[in-house]
This record gives sequence, structure tokens and C-alpha cells, in this order.
Amino acid sequence: MRKSTVSLLLIWSGTLAPAAERSFATWSQYLGGADSSQYSSLKQINRSNVGQLKVAWTYPTGPGTYTFDPIVVDGVMYVLAQTNTLVALDAATGKELWTHPNTGAVGSRGINYWESKDRSDRRLVYINAGFLTAVDARTGKTIDSFGDNGRTDLRTGLDRDPARPLQTNNPGRIFEDIIIAPLPAGGASYDSTPADIHAYDVHTGKLLWTFHVIPHPGEFGYETWPPDAWKTVGGVHNWNEMTVDEKRGIAYIPLGTSRYDFYGANRKGNDLFGNSLLALDIRTGKRLWHFQLVHHDLWDYDLPAAPKLLTVKHDGKNVDVVAQATKFGFLYVFDRVTGAPLWPIEERPVPQSDVAGEWSSPTQPFPTKPPAFARQSFTEKDINPYATEAEQAAIREVLKNSRNEGLFTPPSLAGSVSSPGHNGGANWGMVAVDPPKGFLYVITKEHPTLDKLQLPGQGRGGRDGARGGAPGGPEPAAIPAPPAAPPTADSGFIRYNSPANFMTQTGGLSAMGPPWSTLTAYDLNSGTIRWQVPNGGVLELEKDGHSGTGARDPRGGPVVTAGGLIFAATASDHKIRAYDENTGAVLWEHETPTGSDGVPAVYEVGGREYIAFCVAGGDGLNLGGRSPNPQSAPPPSAYMVFALPRK
Repeated sequence: MRKSTVSLLLIWSGTLAPAAERSFATWSQYLGGADSSQYSSLKQINRSNVGQLKVAWTYPTGPGTYTFDPIVVDGVMYVLAQTNTLVALDAATGKELWTHPNTGAVGSRGINYWESKDRSDRRLVYINAGFLTAVDARTGKTIDSFGDNGRTDLRTGLDRDPARPLQTNNPGRIFEDIIIAPLPAGGASYDSTPADIHAYDVHTGKLLWTFHVIPHPGEFGYETWPPDAWKTVGGVHNWNEMTVDEKRGIAYIPLGTSRYDFYGANRKGNDLFGNSLLALDIRTGKRLWHFQLVHHDLWDYDLPAAPKLLTVKHDGKNVDVVAQATKFGFLYVFDRVTGAPLWPIEERPVPQSDVAGEWSSPTQPFPTKPPAFARQSFTEKDINPYATEAEQAAIREVLKNSRNEGLFTPPSLAGSVSSPGHNGGANWGMVAVDPPKGFLYVITKEHPTLDKLQLPGQGRGGRDGARGGAPGGPEPAAIPAPPAAPPTADSGFIRYNSPANFMTQTGGLSAMGPPWSTLTAYDLNSGTIRWQVPNGGVLELEKDGHSGTGARDPRGGPVVTAGGLIFAATASDHKIRAYDENTGAVLWEHETPTGSDGVPAVYEVGGREYIAFCVAGGDGLNLGGRSPNPQSAPPPSAYMVFALPRK
């Protein structure tokens, strides 16, 4: 086995001084701050009194499913409500202050706040219907001087002309007077667009620089693609979250898969910067360093969780690091400045594709530390014990007749077991840190998938990326092929049907046994796991006395507080919990009327600490729901804000 190499630092415009310590007492940016820490230094609510938490106020969102991370500035909370309306609320009472309606989709994960040095100009900047949009944070009025009457088309500067606006749920990040806006791939098919990184002037909306995620001729990484790939291949998108080191002016951007997700004969090579952690100089857009975590991705193993910034004690020295969690269960840790791995990363041989026309990388990078946080194999011993005998037999048959050679088993015509699957491991919002301690916490989803390729013309037709193919389920959908007409792909959740109808193919349990979600605590000073506990449960199983299973398909991210607590929500049992940071023990839980999704916000107004949750997850495909009848009326959705009782 050989150690992976990392590119040398190319350009530097910042300082090599240690990163400045911020107070962590505010929540003025989504995920807590530009550093995406999901950490608060507030400690009024702590282990000794968390059991006294009560609902302080609620604000109804109206119909719809929301994953929005509120932000709070000067006692004002900004949220997203029904019909994509931006709303300003009194953060202490929930009183509505103003509303700003939007036509078309608004990025569902959050917004950016910016203010001038003298605070005379305060803006909310977000993406609406494919346009970067700016409104006055005090009034909700459109700032007409920004872009073209208050908005800038994200398609400006692309070397291809997408047929429709480029809307993404990633709100980007602000640094100084620059907003970095990632472009979406514009679809999941072979003809998707490259998702370049753009930077704009926050005053004018003018495009400042572009970074090509699929390198053009003469650019670094161009040789890792076929010669003309930059003209036709799409993807490599930062659809999720990004992180900024404000002291150094570095953006850490986790990138996605090049298209198509499960078959890559059109992109032979390692495909930089696909599936890479990319460090950019924010002022210039120049690459500082990168590390590719998956070569020539065939598993849809994009990097959905935000990179996390910590300072750890390593070999007797303080080292500023950036940590990247993955869908496939590994956590990679790098020196924040140089990109050098904190512990060795080894290129190890992996199973190879047997599909005509395909090319697969002979090796993949495996970190030697820390240990994985998710299960990376699925065999008969792991079959769900809650399945009926007939269902278990069907699962065994799938395992027997599929390729199942462990992590990085490539998709095949027979079907290949992928564990964790494309919706497993750590997803967006699911990682938080305690920066002063060097601790990291990650929530997992434990879902293997069956990745099965089809020859052109097979199947019943459908859109790219259709999720089917479960044992006993319908035939996977065929996917439109590129001009070369290679096999097409479908990646289906390995699930099973249940006659009880609460384990359905679309909302049911994994074929793998519990725990289906865990919360793992890492000490990154030593590269070890401190503890791991199940995260949540499943309402229907709990009724039958089965607890500790972990939640089904959680999409709720954790936050950590200086009070020694970790707050996280799960939708499949409609619960909010507070975990003890030292042990993982549940110290408090609260039942909610519907699922909570996204990341809560922690803030203080008038000396009182609050924790806000978006309780609007609903009973959707990935969430599992309380109601067994999908036709029943949805339960009320709201922002629910908790605090200790007033003395």
C-alpha cells in the first residue's frame, strides 16, 4: 500500500498566524457561522437544567416541508415560511416584523447576512429562482442597486447556456465584501452543466471570479479527464454547504460527483475536482490545495457535509485542521493551511468494474485514522431482524446474486451492494464540532443500496437517478443514455415491503438491521472515537417495545453548546433530544407535532438563551412519518423555540 499524495500550496494571500478565536455566542450565519461549526458558547442551558426546557414561542410556517436554518441578528430572527416567503421575527417573542414574498424557489438551507463596517448597510443575500438576491435586513425591501434590480443571474459567466435558471439549496458564504455562490449541476443527467464556483461583489452583484470545477485546457487537473470532457461533462457541484476560515480568507468547498453518478465511461480518469475537498483563496479564486476523497466516483459519493474547522493538539503542537465527513463513513482530517493529512491516508486496491466501456480507479484513499463512523459492509448477518421470514429470504437472495465485495464495489449489470449507500453515512447538516476541545460529532444514516446497471432500452423508462429496485419492488427505471449508448444506471435503496404497511418501499426500513442512525463522538486530538450511541428511534417499533434502533432516514443536524449538550431532532419518531456531550446519554426529549429537519439555531436575547427548531419536516420520502395514511392532512408545522422558564 502506498500513501496518497497531496498537491503543494500554489498561492497564498493570507496570514500564517493562528486562526482568530471567535466568541461563538451569535448565530448570524447558517450553521452558526461562516466556519459551519454548529457550536454555541452559550451555557445558560446546561446538563443540570436542560430538563426544564419549555416552548417559549412558536411561529407557524404554513403548508410545506422546510429544512431552514434560522439566523439571528440584533434580536431579529430570519426564517423561511410558506410560499417561499422570507420573514423577520422578534427573536424573543416570535412576533412578525416584516415579510418579503419570493416568486420561485428559495434555497432551503439558509441565507447570508452582511453588514457594512459602519452598520449603515445591512443585507440578507440568498438564492431565489436561480438568482442571487439581496434585501434590506431591516425592512425586507429589495436592494435595487444590487445586480439587475436586486438580483444577479447565476448563469452569468458560464461557458454553456443552461436551459433553465440554476437554483440550489446551498446559500453560499460571505467573506468581507465577497459572496461565494456555488452553481448547481442543473440536473442529474449526462447533459447537466458544470457547477462552477462564482464569487460576486456583495455591494453590486458583479461577478468577480470563476473557478472551473471541471478544468479547462491548461488548468490544473485537466489531464485527469478525457481531452474534451470540459465541453460536455457536468456535475462536480457543491450542492450542500461550504465553510470559510475568516482569519485566513480561505473557502473550503466539498464537491460532488461528475455526471452520470453511477456510470462514467464518458469521463475516464480520476475526474478532478470531483469528490474533492477544495481550498480556495477567496479574494482571488485561486486554488490553494485540494484532496480527492473518491477517484472516478461510481457510487454518488459526493461530499454533502460542511468541512469543520478545529484546533487540535497533535504531536505536542497545536494544529489548525479541517475535517471532512463523508457518505461512505470515513472522516478525513487535514492541516488547514497546507492540506497535508493529519494522519496517513493510504491508496488501497478496491474491486474493479466488470462493465464493458467502464473504467474504475484501481485504488481509493483510505484514512488510517480516525476509525470509520458508519458500517461499510452488508452481509447476511446484518439482515434486519424485524423483517418477516419471507422478506429476510428475499434479502438473502439479493445478497447472494449481487456483487458484494465491500466498500467501493462498483455498480454492475447483476447489481452491486453498496454500503453505505448514496444516501448513507453523513449528509448535509449532520456534523458539529466543539472547537475549544477538538471534538467532532457526526450523525449517520445506515442505508445500503443496490446499484444496478441496465443496457439501453431496458426497464420501463423514467428520469435519471430514479430510486427503485428494492426486493419485491418495481423494475428499476431506465435512464437516458449519452450518445455512446453505454449501460444506464439505477441505485435503489435495499428495503423490504411489510404487510403491516408501516415498512413501505418508499418510507420503510432498511434491509440492514439497526441501528439505522447513530451519533458518534470523536476526539480529534487523538483520532479516536469517544463514544457512539443510537440516534432516535422509529415510532411504530417503539410502540411494540423496540427502542434504541436509531431513527429512520434522519435529516436533522446536531448543535453543540458550551453547556455540555448536543441537540438533535429526528423525524421518524418526532422527537427533539439533548444528549450529554460527555457520554451520549439522553438528558431531555420533547415530542413534536411533525418531523423536525435541518439544523437548530442557538442564540441569546436579553440575557436569555433560546434554541430554535424548524419543526416542518412533514411525512416525506426520506423522513418517515407519524401518519400511516399519506392522504391524511399534514400536522401543523412551525418554528418551535425553547428556553428555560423565566425566574
